[in-house]
Amino acid sequence: MDYLKLEDQACFPVYALSRVLTAHYKPILEGIELTYPQYLVMLILWEHQQLSVKEIGEKLLLDSGTLTPLLKKLEARKLVSRNRSSEDERVVMIKLTEDGAALKEKARAIPESFKCSLGLTIEEMVALRDSIKLILERTKQINK
Repeated sequence: MDYLKLEDQACFPVYALSRVLTAHYKPILEGIELTYPQYLVMLILWEHQQLSVKEIGEKLLLDSGTLTPLLKKLEARKLVSRNRSSEDERVVMIKLTEDGAALKEKARAIPESFKCSLGLTIEEMVALRDSIKLILERTKQINK
């Protein structure tokens, strides 16, 4: 194995797959008019209803400079509201609106559409996810 050949790199297929899968989501998400990063934020808010920008960033591994424009677009669509915390005005809280909560129903078919569009079984999707999560957790521990 030549570790300086692209085809022998472990990181390149992960990088390439991430880009391809994100692009693959685009036509699926057009029905709810969300970009992939916006969809990720909405997934978190559908689960938690309200979080700080910092908490969202930690969950998505994104900094506030990346999140802020994305959140402003979601706010312009009235899917979320952005307000400063009453306890600490440095903290910006993101809250799901009624429109944002209603969008969840339209989004219910997205995971199945995505899985089917790739031709993967649920077992293959779970195995892929679990393998990637394992590596991600190990790298988080190393980088602490």
